[in-house]
Amino acid sequence: MIRNVIFAAPFPADITMRFVRAAARLDNIRLLGIVHTPPSGEDANIFHDYVRVTEPLDVNDLIGATELLRRRHGAPFRIIGMLEALQVQLAQVRAHFGVPGTQPGVAELFRDKAKMKAALSAAGLPVARSRLVQALPEARDFVRQVGYPIVMKPPAGMGAKSTFRITDDASLERALLGMGASAQRPVLLEEFLRGREYSFETMTIGGTPRAYSISQYQPACLEAVETPWIQWCCVLPREINTPVFDRAREMGFAAIKALGLDDGMTHMEWFQREDGSLVIGEIAQRPPGANISIMTGHAHGIDLYRAWARAVVDGAFDAPWQRRYAVGSAFLRGMGRGRIVGVTGVRETHDAIGPHVVEAKLPKVGHHRADGYEGDGYVIVKHERTDFVQAAMKKIIETVRVHYAE
Repeated sequence: MIRNVIFAAPFPADITMRFVRAAARLDNIRLLGIVHTPPSGEDANIFHDYVRVTEPLDVNDLIGATELLRRRHGAPFRIIGMLEALQVQLAQVRAHFGVPGTQPGVAELFRDKAKMKAALSAAGLPVARSRLVQALPEARDFVRQVGYPIVMKPPAGMGAKSTFRITDDASLERALLGMGASAQRPVLLEEFLRGREYSFETMTIGGTPRAYSISQYQPACLEAVETPWIQWCCVLPREINTPVFDRAREMGFAAIKALGLDDGMTHMEWFQREDGSLVIGEIAQRPPGANISIMTGHAHGIDLYRAWARAVVDGAFDAPWQRRYAVGSAFLRGMGRGRIVGVTGVRETHDAIGPHVVEAKLPKVGHHRADGYEGDGYVIVKHERTDFVQAAMKKIIETVRVHYAE
């Protein structure tokens, strides 16, 4: 029996298409797309059929596109997507058509950071202190409780995007004004977490995590956002059976139970404070970004994209998940603005670590500097030893230089 699987993939970004290709390879499915910009090249025919929408984040556009595909091909078996900004809308579409998968209540808990933190706190889990505020008096009251610095973000923010560190009263007032805080658009204030920042990923089936992974940001994500010239790294150590990571696993599994996820991946950011205590930053119901999806596959010797597709389409997990390697990704950025005019240090880096590079994207001369904190390129290294990967990351960020000119 052929199953109709609708994949909402608004734009054919490289990482998105890796997940789309994996879904297309599943058994007995007809892959249907909802897109804004159709894929091209080798992916031009990856969808059996697709519908273009003008506003891919608008639930009415998504419902209309799904209805059109339903009329053409029959009832959808699953409605899926891997972008965080789409998870609530896709849950609403599933509810509208009576399709299994994550439903609106659960999706909203993961997407709305204030609701998420309330649910985690109610479950007895350690989370950053936070408050939704509409105006300056509430914000100042929160600061009196936690002190500066604090973090300001939209309640439905994604990772470190649109996230700001606030250090004094003047910057607090400016940030509230800039984000348009109001009764209709409250903003989320959080205590600033100090310590080592990690991520924790799971593959969950039927509400039970079946596999997990841990990575460390070097330095923390917010520092990478605030300092656009830092060439930062993310490392998946091979050794994850340590007392600290065991505590993180228990915390992460409990968070999934508290939020009610059935099938899919989660990506949780957490900190180890200077006193050794652990605290959850936030958790998302999606595959991780910052190349962690790519690295997780290399670290465990699996096709992570297929594992995700099997989870959200088939409600199954059959990947041979075992940590075999340490993997690191160095993100390439530099000082300056404008177009990329040169990249130096590539030959020296290749001579030092070339055999252990499993994937790389070098900055392209002539392109405008990228806006995102992931920079203009990256180099991913895999090795049996974590210390070798750490040394390779140091070599990359100290040797490769990206040059810009107005």
